[in-house]
Amino acid sequence: MRKFALIAFVLTAATLAAPASAYTQNEQQACQDDAFRLCNHAIPDEQKVKACFIANMRKLSPGCRKVFQRPRHK
Repeated sequence: MRKFALIAFVLTAATLAAPASAYTQNEQQACQDDAFRLCNHAIPDEQKVKACFIANMRKLSPGCRKVFQRPRHK
């Protein structure tokens, strides 16, 4: 349960830095399992998790891959 709280924090922390590019709850859920599976070592550092996702783009689930492939507007 604690790791769930950490990943939720990591994925929502980006909303503080860039409100226009905030991750929705659906996007967070799409990437939660991938975060644990591929980037557990990077949690709770949001920038490291994002870098891990990008480095492992081919291994991401289809739903999470869409989150990181869609354009973000500032």
